[in-house]
Order: sequence, then C-alpha cells, then structure tokens
Amino acid sequence: MTDDERKLPTGRLGRLARLAKVGARSGASLIMGGDSNAAAKKAAGVLGGMRGLATKVGQMASYIDGVLPEQHRESYEKWMSKLQASAPRSAPEAIRAQIELELEAPLHDLFAEWSDTPFASASIGQVHRARLHDGREVAVKVQHPGIRDAMEADLKNASFLESTVGVMAGMRKFESKRVLEEVRARFREELDYRLEAERQTAFRALFAGDPQVIIPEVIADRSTGAVLTTELASGLSLDAARERPEAERAAWCATLWHFVYKSSLIGGLFNADPHPGNYFFQPDGRVVFIDFGCVQVVEDRRRQYARGIHEAAHQRDPEAFAQATRTMLDLQGGSYEPRAIAYVRACFEPVWGQPFRITREYVGQLVEDMKQLALDFRKGKDDGYVPLPPGLFFLNRLQFGFYSVLARLDAEADYMGVERAFLGLPPLPA
Repeated sequence: MTDDERKLPTGRLGRLARLAKVGARSGASLIMGGDSNAAAKKAAGVLGGMRGLATKVGQMASYIDGVLPEQHRESYEKWMSKLQASAPRSAPEAIRAQIELELEAPLHDLFAEWSDTPFASASIGQVHRARLHDGREVAVKVQHPGIRDAMEADLKNASFLESTVGVMAGMRKFESKRVLEEVRARFREELDYRLEAERQTAFRALFAGDPQVIIPEVIADRSTGAVLTTELASGLSLDAARERPEAERAAWCATLWHFVYKSSLIGGLFNADPHPGNYFFQPDGRVVFIDFGCVQVVEDRRRQYARGIHEAAHQRDPEAFAQATRTMLDLQGGSYEPRAIAYVRACFEPVWGQPFRITREYVGQLVEDMKQLALDFRKGKDDGYVPLPPGLFFLNRLQFGFYSVLARLDAEADYMGVERAFLGLPPLPA
C-alpha cells in the first residue's frame, strides 16, 4: 500500500491530535524562523492524508493572500498548492467497490472504459476518467471511503472549525455559535453529491447559451449521493493561464467576474468554493467551471440589497452606496458603522475604480483590514457592532478566495462593464 492509500483517519480525537501536532510544528517555524519549507512540506502531507476539512485548510493556505507572513508564503504555497487537485488518493479497489455499491452494478456494465488512476484528488473525493458505452468521455467523482466519518469528526471539533473559518472562539458578540452552524451546514452539504448535481444543473441552466461560461452536464443515471458523473472538461490550469499574455488573462478575469456576480445577483446562487482547481481556462476568454458542492443560496431580499450596492458603485455615489450597505448589513450606527461601510467600499474598488487590476497586495490588505476590524470591536460596548446577517458569512470568500484567484491572473479588467451587461444596464457616459 502506498503512502497515498493509507487508511483514512476518522476518529475525532486522533484527527485533532494530528492537527495540533501540525499546528505546533508550523507555528514554531513561523515564530522562531525555522525551516519553513520543511514544515510546510510536512504539514501538506499530514493535511492531505487527513482529507476533509484538514485538506481544505491546506488548499486555502495555498492561494488566499494575507493569511501567511510574507517571508513564509512561498514555502507554504509551494507545498499546499499540491492539495488543490493532487491530494493523497484512495486505493483503486476501494474506489471500484464504492462505485459498484452506489450504482448497484459491476463497473464494466457502468463504463466501457475506466482509468484506475485518478487525474484529480481533493478533500472529499477523487476524479477518474471513463467512457460511457455510447462513447461519451466523462469525469467520475467518487468520495473517499470513510470521508463522511472524517468530515463529521472535524465538524464536531469546534476549535478546529473556528480556526478554519477565522471565527474568534468564545466571543458571543460575534455570534460564533450561529456562524459555526452555518459553516457546518454548508460543509455537510458537500457530502451530498445528489445535491451538488442539482446545483450544477441549476447553474448550467442559468448560463445556458452563454458563450463564455462552460458548465459540464451531469450524467444523472451514473450519479448518486457519493458518485457524481459529468461530461469530461479540460483546459489550462490557473498556473498555466498566468503565463499567457495579459489580453487573454483580462478576458478570463471578466468571465470569472461575470460568472460569480451574475449567478449571485441574477440567479440567487453563490458558488462558495472558489479555489483554483475549480477552473479550466480555454481560448477566447472561455472558462469551464466545476465543483458545485458548496453553494450559498442568496435570498431575494438580500439579493436586491446587494444589487443596490453594485448599482451605487456604478454611479460612484458615496451616499447611495453607504445607505445600500447599511441596509444589506443591518447596520445600527455607532462607531462600527463607518468602519464597516469603509471596508465594503474597499472591497468594491474593482467596480468603483473601473478599469481595475486586482493585485495580491490589494487582497492581502483586505484580509488585514478584516482582521483589524474584528480586533477593534471584539470587546467594545455600545459601539453599534452587529454580526453579519444570516447567510452572508460565505460571501467573505469573494474578497479572500475569489479575489486571490483574480490577483494571480494579474490583469486589468472592466468589471463595471461586465456587470452592466448582465444587469441589462446601459453603458455609463465616458
């Protein structure tokens, strides 16, 4: 048995002990100035082998700007980036057994051709190439055996979950209990491939006929709660796309923005897992989008509030923008209100400052500003602080995860123009 195929640890205490050991080793390296490369390599190996939320932590560390100290960032990104699509894999015989159990048929009856070697492996499942008997090439995502128990163990470890999502433990003011339950609900949904299939189909319908956005079709009769079969998609990885000329990168930035904000502002759906392995870049600005396991439904009222913020940014109207932000975030005045509005205003610089180049420094500053905001209001009284309204926590992934992807492409784009097109608004006067 290879290192990749060792038994997945599923016990709550055992997983917590491994995480604590990784945290201590990595923390000592960061604080004491030790060999961050060796610590990062070891941490990536342990987090990958644990899969579940542990692997997600590594994935986030690999690309979200502002999380790690600048002097250690290169080492951790180098090793953690391997977890985006090349996390440790499950044994071929275990995967075959899982498929046959789920689909209730021998593998050779289900697929005319099957590759035992996965071309991608991540936190919850791994993906295999196959061919249907009608000749169609497909991607088959199969959950790692034991992953449900492993994920549940992580979700019950409140301290680990709090560190994962950046919530301050024990601070009732921040409604950490409510936020954690919201996070648990989203992560548990990722284990239900039937729900993911439904959401992928909904996104595909929303972008039907869109020449820039490609969403693979779900093969329903080869999909269950633990197996998801879709059309096979391909394209450049983010690392390869970063090497292309700026005109191409700018077109991809526009398509990514179009996908994220049309789906949330028009469709009421936000794909809350914007890590780099979920995009394949194709010619002429086209992008293939995969992985719809973590989706936040945006209720109609909040969607209209959000649209008001975007339109105020289009008009560069500070008063309308501030009022729309007050409404969206249920702000109640006090010293917190102007700080919160200023933070949201900074997040909207890509639209307000059109055209705009999202940089890693810009994203890192947003992360720092968010941390400072939390520190400054963690204990105060009568300062007007209000927690994020229900359903909005995962939208922070826009500024941290999605913006970090755009920063890697490093191109100037007209994000306001992209939005006005799908919102049906006329171009603003020059």
